[in-house]
Amino acid sequence: MSMGVPEIEDAKLLFIFGYNGADAHPIVARRIVKAKQKGAKLIVTDPRITESARIADMHLQLKGGSNMALINAIGNVIIAEGLADKKFVEDHTSGYEEYKAIVEKYTPEYAEPICHVSPDLIREAARAYAKAETSMILYGMGVCQFAQAVDVVKGLASLALLTGNFGGPNMGIGPVRGQNNVQGACDMGALPNCYSGYQSVTDDAVREKFEKAWGVPLSNKVGIPLTHVPHRVLEEKDEAKKIHAYYIFGEDPAQSDPDLAEIRETLDKIDFVIMQDIFMNKTGLHADVILPSTSWGEHDGIYSCCDRGFQRIRKAIEPKGDVKTDWEIISLISTAMGYPMNYKNTQEIWDEMRSLTPSFYGATYEKIEALGSIQWPCRDESMEDKGTPYLHKGGKFAHPDGRGKFFASEWRPPCEVESSEYPYSLSTVREVGHYSVRTMTGNCRALANLEDEPGWIQMSPADCEKLNVKEGDLIRVYSRRGSLITRVMPTERVKAGATYMTYQWWIGACNELTTPYLDPISNTPESKYCAINLEKIDDQASAEQFVKDSYESIRTNMGIDTAKKGV
Repeated sequence: MSMGVPEIEDAKLLFIFGYNGADAHPIVARRIVKAKQKGAKLIVTDPRITESARIADMHLQLKGGSNMALINAIGNVIIAEGLADKKFVEDHTSGYEEYKAIVEKYTPEYAEPICHVSPDLIREAARAYAKAETSMILYGMGVCQFAQAVDVVKGLASLALLTGNFGGPNMGIGPVRGQNNVQGACDMGALPNCYSGYQSVTDDAVREKFEKAWGVPLSNKVGIPLTHVPHRVLEEKDEAKKIHAYYIFGEDPAQSDPDLAEIRETLDKIDFVIMQDIFMNKTGLHADVILPSTSWGEHDGIYSCCDRGFQRIRKAIEPKGDVKTDWEIISLISTAMGYPMNYKNTQEIWDEMRSLTPSFYGATYEKIEALGSIQWPCRDESMEDKGTPYLHKGGKFAHPDGRGKFFASEWRPPCEVESSEYPYSLSTVREVGHYSVRTMTGNCRALANLEDEPGWIQMSPADCEKLNVKEGDLIRVYSRRGSLITRVMPTERVKAGATYMTYQWWIGACNELTTPYLDPISNTPESKYCAINLEKIDDQASAEQFVKDSYESIRTNMGIDTAKKGV
């Protein structure tokens, strides 16, 4: 994020793109509501009528997979109607002419058959965004989980460059992360190409600094991303590149990754799988070793908020049973393997990280304690350096020439589109009642009683009528990769031909259906679009029994007491 979450409520216009705050981040959604109450204009771009769309001044209900075409069309209008901030563009950016040449053909009329949004509405949205005193873009997984995700993110940033919406309060562009501490994992170097603070592994000076601190030689080669693991297990012929061991903690790829049949095959063919978690999950069924760890309320540490803010968390209760914190388990394994790790507490780990990361160096435990949150970069330990609420102050960007770089790309359709055999599209979405893969919330009796297996598929009433199904009916959903049973949820919030499912259910596991296609730069899977078909189930009683038996079988295999739900 170029700004902070608190600034959301003071922006004059919020352009919300592929982001459903009410279900994904209720606290951030409250900021959006406050902005609306303070007079901000809301433009929401989403194929569904989300809660944000419901209160929006304008809802651009585009067809899934058309993000790039719509963004190019908005850029086209801003340029064609002379709404760009010419001084900001001239003084602080580069690549404008190349950008202009690409978006030139994306008139609203050109984009309409791709996006299914009227030209008048595209023009109205572009004018409102460009003319607002301070405009802020918020985007979520509806942008990131496509094979053209990085292009779209750069395209959104280019709209902010075009209108001068960088470098001041209550403006900018903000990715609102898909899970807690995604920002923190990246900040700390849990990426294949960098150390903490985004210091490149291919930079010899950086590598030598870490070698000196840790006392071991380090590779200067970029590692592989998570989504390449199946290839390195199932297809790699070079034994030196093949993956033989997989250490998974705080993650459930057997539920959350696309094309689950491929993931199960991958986990079964890896020589050795370690799972480290707080509850049993689908991945645990494939693990050779299971390491029990503490939950969020049983340990200390630091989170990064989505807006770059470091925040302390503190142990609320002492853990029970044979469990240890994640950092203690990692330290013990490292020591047993010949590299001693002898940290006494999380502050020692944090201080070591700060000493090696210039942009985080000033964020001491003491300062975070005093201020509550510190947004990086924060380079000085003194209390005078309180961090950086917004980036690119004065129009200075993190490039050698100090200029922001325009970017545009031709629109590409999703990698798998509807056909006569698979006439519907499917997108994965969130719901407010359960979190992520449900490892935590599924073990809460109250939440499990409110909503349980096999989940729902959101469908338009027109599609329900065509299939002669009603709310609560079990229906079979299948794609080129697998099939599942789930319940019908008719809703006016979705367009005919488009369906939506949450990915946390064990029986209605929609990632049985999703594609493994990746964005070529981020390597994020295209979870927001695949082609499916729907099949009415005539024998509902047998289907209900199948769901019940399948659920009990999974719980038994996991060692969960089948006599009760939740804890």
